[in-house]
Amino acid sequence: MTPSASKEAEPVPTTLSRIRPWLLPTILIVAVVILLAACQPPLGADLSPSAAVGASPAASAAPSATETINPNSIPLHPATPSDPFSLLAWLFTPIFQGLFLLLVAFERLTDNMMVAIILVTLVVRALSIPLYRKQIVSQRRMQLLQPELKEIQRRFKGDRAKIQQAQSEFYRERGVNPASGCLPLVLQFALLLPMYSVFSSGLQNVDPNGMLNLFGVQLIHLDCASAGLAPHAGAVVPCVDSTVFGMDLSQPNVFYTLPFIGIGLSFLAIASALFQLVQSRMTLAPADPSTDDPNAKMQRQMMLFIPLISIGCGGVMPAGLFVYWIISTIFSTIQQYLIIGWGGMFPIFGWHPSWAKGHTPRFPVAIPAPDLTKRAPDSVLTTKDERAAHAASTVRPRERSGRQGRRGRRR
Repeated sequence: MTPSASKEAEPVPTTLSRIRPWLLPTILIVAVVILLAACQPPLGADLSPSAAVGASPAASAAPSATETINPNSIPLHPATPSDPFSLLAWLFTPIFQGLFLLLVAFERLTDNMMVAIILVTLVVRALSIPLYRKQIVSQRRMQLLQPELKEIQRRFKGDRAKIQQAQSEFYRERGVNPASGCLPLVLQFALLLPMYSVFSSGLQNVDPNGMLNLFGVQLIHLDCASAGLAPHAGAVVPCVDSTVFGMDLSQPNVFYTLPFIGIGLSFLAIASALFQLVQSRMTLAPADPSTDDPNAKMQRQMMLFIPLISIGCGGVMPAGLFVYWIISTIFSTIQQYLIIGWGGMFPIFGWHPSWAKGHTPRFPVAIPAPDLTKRAPDSVLTTKDERAAHAASTVRPRERSGRQGRRGRRR
């Protein structure tokens, strides 16, 4: 095989395989920056001891210069944008307030923090049903169109420019946008970060009444026993009781710490990872051993990588955040089951139950039909026969009169 031939035989990178190696670390860095900014407990409050509401020297001894003030000992208030970090916190404040208000309202109604978290999760996911449905449908349509996309790659093999042009025209003709599934992921992160702040800051704060005030109206008033104390470096008595079944949902719940590594294991984190694994397998197309698709390989690798991150965070993330994530994942799994069925869930270690074979989902997704009105005559998708037929249809037949020219007369 010549070098030119081997170059032409290279597989054309698909959407996932074209991801730059620096993109994932960049996304993680940006997520960490937003997390740090959004999870500032005072959300813009002054960290000086005199900033506490009703603080007095007799109430509590002021911390020395070498002691670090516990941020949760300062009453919680909305942020004021004065620097890049506080600006991000200010942007996340409305989301934080909405989630925190809803959580406190459900907790006062049910007198159980875990039930309140479940209700908040159901409300959030019910409001986002149309958006997540659009994502699931888009993913399923892309799976159904894979055979035709592979045919395009085979047809224009060796010409990357034509393949990209053909794929772009193909998507437009079928009314499919490959990037439409990214918005729910962005929304998921946008809600996850303030939700983390709700558990790590709102539920651990000494006086969060400032975040329960909307447009000057105190919607919910909490009686906080330590509200008048000055900021200090010791432990804080939270105003909201978040302990359920002996487990504080505002703190990490660790049952074992791995030696040498120092990673804490949490039952909730492990359960969250298992539910994520089930959801991720259902989103994949059924495995086909006859095809060696790099896209499918990458998706299956990421499917295992993300739950491992969840397990690793079990020792540092609040237990309530994992309750939120578990309920959210179960909700997504049920929604996926109604639209795409079991997907690539089976077989598992060679086991494929009979009740999962030939399963038809409640709301199946059909292959989008082509809209030929969106195809230009000079499109790369148009074949030679179609071009010839189009050219013939545009030729006007010549009308001959009764009299013929001199050249047309018989001799």
